[in-house]
Amino acid sequence: MAGTINVTLNGDEAVFAFTAVDRAAIYGRRRRLALDETGTACTRASLLDDGSMLLRSGMTGQGYFLPDGRWVPQGELEGINPDGTPAEQVPSTVGASQPLVEATATDLLDLQVATTYALDAQTLPDSLKDALQQGSVYSFTFNFRPDYRAEKAMLLANDAGYWALIGQPTTPEWQALATVTSVSDAAGDDSGDDDLDFEMF
Repeated sequence: MAGTINVTLNGDEAVFAFTAVDRAAIYGRRRRLALDETGTACTRASLLDDGSMLLRSGMTGQGYFLPDGRWVPQGELEGINPDGTPAEQVPSTVGASQPLVEATATDLLDLQVATTYALDAQTLPDSLKDALQQGSVYSFTFNFRPDYRAEKAMLLANDAGYWALIGQPTTPEWQALATVTSVSDAAGDDSGDDDLDFEMF
C-alpha cells in the first residue's frame, strides 16, 4: 500500500494519498540527450581531481570520502548537533497520525516551501472538510523518511482540491533606518530672497 498522510482534528482522523507536484508535472519538460556514435544515450560520470576514480550517478549517495581518502558508508554516518552531541533521529510520519493545529495566514506566508503535494482524500471527516472549504489552514509535522529534522506542513484547500505545503518556517528580518533625520523647517521657508540678480552676470 502506498504511503498516506494521516492527520487528526478533534479526535477525527483524515487520510490522504499524496503525490508530489513539480514544474515538470505542470509544464512538462524536455531533456537534451548526449548520444554516442551508435546512438546509445550516454550516462553522466565525474572524474576525481587526481583521476583515480570515476563516479557514476548515485554513487556519492552511498557514502563519503574523508580527507585522508578513507571511505565511510552512509549507514555508518551519524548526525551531530552544533554543540557536538549526537542528534536524535526523527521517525517518518508517513502513515502515522499527526495532530492538526489551526494556522494563520502569517504562518502560511512565513513557510519556506520546499515540496508541494496534491492530496487525494481517502477518509475526510465532514468537520475538517467544511473548515478547509471555508478557508481554514492547519499545520502539522511531516517527515517523509527518517531524518534529523522534521518539516512543517500546511494543509489547505481551494477550488482545485486539497494540498499540503511542506517546508521550514522562516522569520523575516525587516530593515529600518538607524537614524531618521528630521527635515528642517527652514528648508520649506520661501520667505527668503532667493531671486537672482541678473546684473551679477
